[in-house]
Amino acid sequence: MTFQEKYGKILLPLITPYDEKEEVDYGQYEKLIDYVIEQDVCDSLIVTGTTGEASLLTFDERVKLMETAVKAAKGRKPVIAGTGCASTKETIALTKKAEELGIELALVVVPFYNKPTQEGIYNHYKKLAESTKIDILLYNIPIFVGVNLEPETVQKLAAIDNIVGIKDEAGINPTQVTDFFLATEKVDPDFVIFNGDDVMLLPTIVQGAMGIVSGGAHIFGHEIRAIFDAFAKGENEKAKELFVPIYRFCKACGQNGRLLPNSILRPAIELVTGVKLGPARSPLAPATEEEMNVVKGILKEIGKL
Repeated sequence: MTFQEKYGKILLPLITPYDEKEEVDYGQYEKLIDYVIEQDVCDSLIVTGTTGEASLLTFDERVKLMETAVKAAKGRKPVIAGTGCASTKETIALTKKAEELGIELALVVVPFYNKPTQEGIYNHYKKLAESTKIDILLYNIPIFVGVNLEPETVQKLAAIDNIVGIKDEAGINPTQVTDFFLATEKVDPDFVIFNGDDVMLLPTIVQGAMGIVSGGAHIFGHEIRAIFDAFAKGENEKAKELFVPIYRFCKACGQNGRLLPNSILRPAIELVTGVKLGPARSPLAPATEEEMNVVKGILKEIGKL
């Protein structure tokens, strides 16, 4: 079975709900999982990715969210574990927990805060791959990590059997999807390349991105699927028409210099889905009334509210 046959094209990084005390609300998490599965807005679920605010969660919270997702999904959609941590030791420990739960794919971000060298990044992933039997999807997001996972390093990592692909934050370097393809096509022709930035959906499809990791899929999953379908049929104008509202919405989630869109994305998802998510965990400041007015206006304009 190929990666796409198993996991599809739309991988949804689940938002993590909190209560009024900023404690994880596992009951609402189950409700959100039911919603996205029943609405069929994605092909696979990602637990504790960037959209799930992984860096603001404890180790135990991340494990419990994985347990909750596996239980709630009931085999209806594959569950992918976000297991990247700042240290190699903790990344290995969290990935092993995912493996124990029967999860077969881990999305692993480049170690953050430390700004490791390319050698350090390579050694990190090599040690991880040797410590687990599950497959690993590399995750490059230099805007938060501080370093880029270079194509030459990805080329070396692609030679490791259970490193199967990469998710790239393509907005930082819009042509790097092509660089990753050229670097890996001879090493592993089945190496998968996913775009991880909603506003880069259409540009990266053209470059050959095989799918998207999309927080916006909570709201726009059907439209994203329609864009893939339209592009496959050569209906470029239709693909563009469907893409523009997603682009506008995602740009609005980054108002006032917000690099992580969660503070605005969370209440927007709550409005559309009806699932209570609560505000983002501190230190992320909550959305302002002015910011939400802009987002609500877009959602109403495109018929989501």
